[in-house]
Amino acid sequence: MRIFQDSSAPNPRRVRIFLAEKQIEIPFEQIDLANQQQLGERFLAINPLGELPVLELDDGSYITETMAICRYFELLHPDPCLFGNSPREQAEVEMWNRRMEFHLLLNVAHCFQHSHPFFAGSKPQSSDYAEISRQRAGEDMVLINTWLTERPFIAGDKFTVADITALCAIDFARVVNIRIPDSSDNLADWHQRVSARPSSSA
Repeated sequence: MRIFQDSSAPNPRRVRIFLAEKQIEIPFEQIDLANQQQLGERFLAINPLGELPVLELDDGSYITETMAICRYFELLHPDPCLFGNSPREQAEVEMWNRRMEFHLLLNVAHCFQHSHPFFAGSKPQSSDYAEISRQRAGEDMVLINTWLTERPFIAGDKFTVADITALCAIDFARVVNIRIPDSSDNLADWHQRVSARPSSSA
């Protein structure tokens, strides 16, 4: 069993933090996105989408997509629970994680794709769309700050996969100079607390 990743990318980091929280040790193989190793014949035979991370199982089969990999390990190693215990908890964690993915992380990713030299010449870029995404990511952070007035973590009283997604999104946002707004004290406090967890350095 091993995981293909690029250590600089946010989605593989989400998996690393998840595994670290559960104290699961899995070997990683680096696929260099900067040198487009993910588009090479060898890796495309593993994942035709050319995306990371990818989990290779002992039988030679593969699981792709960040949350699919995390759910696989959640079922194998249910403690500590990072997807919620009761049906309601699981639904709420799913809800909050999707909000972090499809709003904050996606807006940061769009800003990166449309403004960073990494994609220059390989994908269409729009400076206007980059700025729209930057603004939306900032608005997302303000909204999350409001939500955190009611709870210590993104999905409630416990650290969950939703916190992992939000942490990786906010840290990745620094690459395109998106910062936690000065007035978002709750979000800044949350970020300091989750960044202090040993898993955050995984």
